[in-house]
Amino acid sequence: SDQILTALLPSSISVSTQFNGEPRSYTRFNLTQNMEGENSQVEMKLSSDMDEEVGGNGVGEDHNHAKEPYVVHRPAGRTPKSVCFMVATILLIFIISYLIGYLSHRKKELAPPSCSRSTFEESITQSSVKMEADPLMDWNDVKRLLDEKMSASSFESAFSEFASESHQAGSAGDTVLAKQVMGRFKEYGMYTWTDEHYVKLVDPPASGSNKVTFKGSDLGTLRGYLAYSKTGTAKGAVLHGNYGQMDDLRKLQDKNIALDGRVLLVRSGKISFAEKVANAAKLNASAVLIYPADDRRIGGSTQLFGHVHLGSGDPYTPGFPSFNHTQFPPVQSSGLPSILAQTITVNMATTIMREIEGKSTPTGWGVVGKLGDNDDMVTVEVNNVLAEKLIVNVFGVIKGFVDPDRFVVMGAQRDAWGPGFASSTVGTSVLVELARTISDMVKNDGFKPRRSIVFASWSAGEYGSVGATEWLEGYLSSLNMKAFSYINLDGVVTGMYSVFDFCTQNALFGFVIREHFSPPYLYDLSSHVFLCYLCFNSMEPLRLNDPAYPFITFSGIPSVSFRFTTEGEEYPFLGTLDDTRDKLYGATSNQVAKLAVSAGQFAGKIALRLVHDHLLRLDVEKYTRQIRTHVFAINSKIKTVQSMQPQLLPKSLSVQWLMSATGSYSRAASSLATEIDNSNLEDAELCRNINDRIMSVERDFLSPYVSPRETPFRHILVGSGSHTLKALSDHLDALQIDHSGANADLFRIQFALATWTIQGCANSLAGEVWSTDNMI
Repeated sequence: SDQILTALLPSSISVSTQFNGEPRSYTRFNLTQNMEGENSQVEMKLSSDMDEEVGGNGVGEDHNHAKEPYVVHRPAGRTPKSVCFMVATILLIFIISYLIGYLSHRKKELAPPSCSRSTFEESITQSSVKMEADPLMDWNDVKRLLDEKMSASSFESAFSEFASESHQAGSAGDTVLAKQVMGRFKEYGMYTWTDEHYVKLVDPPASGSNKVTFKGSDLGTLRGYLAYSKTGTAKGAVLHGNYGQMDDLRKLQDKNIALDGRVLLVRSGKISFAEKVANAAKLNASAVLIYPADDRRIGGSTQLFGHVHLGSGDPYTPGFPSFNHTQFPPVQSSGLPSILAQTITVNMATTIMREIEGKSTPTGWGVVGKLGDNDDMVTVEVNNVLAEKLIVNVFGVIKGFVDPDRFVVMGAQRDAWGPGFASSTVGTSVLVELARTISDMVKNDGFKPRRSIVFASWSAGEYGSVGATEWLEGYLSSLNMKAFSYINLDGVVTGMYSVFDFCTQNALFGFVIREHFSPPYLYDLSSHVFLCYLCFNSMEPLRLNDPAYPFITFSGIPSVSFRFTTEGEEYPFLGTLDDTRDKLYGATSNQVAKLAVSAGQFAGKIALRLVHDHLLRLDVEKYTRQIRTHVFAINSKIKTVQSMQPQLLPKSLSVQWLMSATGSYSRAASSLATEIDNSNLEDAELCRNINDRIMSVERDFLSPYVSPRETPFRHILVGSGSHTLKALSDHLDALQIDHSGANADLFRIQFALATWTIQGCANSLAGEVWSTDNMI
C-alpha cells in the first residue's frame, strides 16, 4: 500500500486527506536513486495539521525533527484490502454519476421543442444560438407523415368544436373560442402565450339603426353596417358607380357627370369596401351605398357587414400598438374615410335603380339601366358607436433545434360578424389541426425542425386585421429580423374548382404546388371519389384586405395566401350572417372537410419545407424583373413628359442612377445565387448568414423615408403610397397632362428616394460592406 500511495503522488506537492476521520498531510516527498543501481528509496513524513502547527512553534523541537529519519507511518487499521475497496467504491460512484449525467443530457436533447416564455422571448432577441445536430429525417418521410396524420374525420370534429353562432371581436363568444384554441395548443404540448390589446372597434347604433331614405321614403331596417364610417347625415343625388373602381368612375367623368356631392351607389366585389369609399371621396362624393353584387345566390334581404378603414390595425393608434395604459396623444389614421358609408340589401338597391333617371349605364358594366339624375335624392344617416374593447391573440410555438430564434408564422382569424364558417371556422380548424399534426411528428416520430413554427389565432380580423397588425406594431423590431415568412389560413376554402395563390418572393410556393398537386386534381383515395380539377393563377398580387398584406408591406415579412375557390366566382356569403356551415357545404358539394385536408397539407408543406431545409427557398432574383419593368415604364414616361411639358422636367433629369441601382440589385442577387451554389450547406453558420441576407430583402424594400404612422404600407414594390414605384409612374401620367395635383419638384424628391431605397437593398443583399456594388 505504501508503494501504491507513493505512485499516486507527484513529486514536490503537498496533499491533504483524512484517514479515520483525522486530518493528515503528506508534507515531504523525496525520490532518490543510489549510484549502484539499487532500487529507488522513498522517504515521506505523514503528520497531522495540528502536529505541524505545534511543531512549528518550538525552535528546539524543529531541530530535533530535522535530525530524525523520514519514514512512512501506516495508519492504524488500514490494510491493502481496505485501500483497494475504497478505490473501487470511488470508481463505482464516479461511473454511476457519469451515467446519470449522460442520460439526463440525452433526455433533454430528445425532448419535444416546447418553449417556456423566457426561452422563446430570449431566442427572438439574442444574437446567436447554439447549433444543435442537423435534423435526420428525410423530406419524403416528412411529407408522408404530414399526409398520413391529417384526415377528413378530424376536420369534421374540429369544425364542430370551433363553430359558433356569435363570436364577434371582443365579445364573450370570441373569448370562449380563444380559450378553446389555447386549450388545444396546451394539450399538444406546445408552449402558449397571449397578446392583449385595447382597441377601438365599432358597434351598430345602441338604439335604433342607421337609416337610408330615397325620395323621402325609408328603405327599411338596416342591421348591417360599415365600421369606421364617418358618422352623421349626408344628402345628395344618387349616382350608380358599378364596382366603385377608379376606371368605373372615370367612365362617369367621360360622360361629363360630376361626382361632387353625389351619393354613390356601388356593388360589392373587385376591390375592398375601403377602396370604394376612398375613390368616391377623392372625387368629392358625399356618401357611398354598397349592396351585394351576386343577386343570384344571395337573398334579397341579406345584410352586409364590413369596414372602410383604408389600412389595417386600430385606426386610432396608427403605426404603434394599442397596449393598455400607453400614453399616446389622440391621433387618427390617414386611412379613415372623410365621408359616410353604409351597406344596403339587394332589394333596397333594386328599389333605387328601378326609379332613377339620367344617362344609361356604360356598356360592359353588366348593369342595365340608368345612372341617376340630379332629382333622385337620397339621405344617408350613420350613427355607429365607437367603443374600446379588449382583444386577445393566442399563440403556440414548436421550437426549432438549430435556429430556434428564426420562425415561420401560420395564422388565422378567430372572429366573425356572424357564424363566419368560411371566414373563420375553417381557417381556425386548419390552424389547430396543423399544430396537432406537427407536434405529434416532433414528439412521436423524431422530426426535428431546424427553425421554429409559431401558430397564431388572431382577433378582430373582420375590422381590418386589427389583432395581427397590433402584434406586428408591438414587436416590429424583433419580428422583421426573426420571422422569415407568414402563411395566411383565412378563407382557404370558399369553392372547389381552382386554387388561386398570392405570394411575394416565395419561390417555394410554386414548387409545393407542383409537388403536392400533381396531377392537377383532387382525388379522395379512401372513397375513390373525384373531387375537382385544379388550375393555378400564380403571383396574383396581395390585396389591401388580405390579412397577409400588412406582414409584407408594413413589416417586410415574406407572406403568402391561397384559397380553394370556384373559378370566376367569389363566395357571396363572406361578410354576411349567411356564412354558415350549410352554405359552404352547398358551395363545395359537401367536400369542405376533404378540401380542408388538402389545404392543411399544402400549407403544412410550405411551413415544413421552410423549417426543414438548410436554406430558405425565397427567390431574391424575382424582384429584378419587377424593378426593371417599373424602370422601363418610368424611363419612357419621363422622356414623354420632357418632350410634352419641358418646363416641368428638365433634360438633365435622367434615369441613369435608377438603372444603376437596379443593376446593383441584380448583381447582388446573382452573386448570392452563385454563392449558394458553391457553398457547403453543412456549415450551419454559413447557412445562417445566407438566410439572414435573404430575409433582409423584403425589410430593405420598406422605404425608410416615410412615416409608418402616415404611410404604414412602406414597401416600394407591393405597398401603397407616394413612395412606391407605381406611384412614381402614376405621377408622371399626371405631369404629362399637367394635372393640378401634379408637382414636378415632389416627383424628383420621390424619384431620388426610391432610387436610394433600391440601392440600399442591394448593399444589404451583397453582405459585407466591402462587397457592396454602389455605382451612384
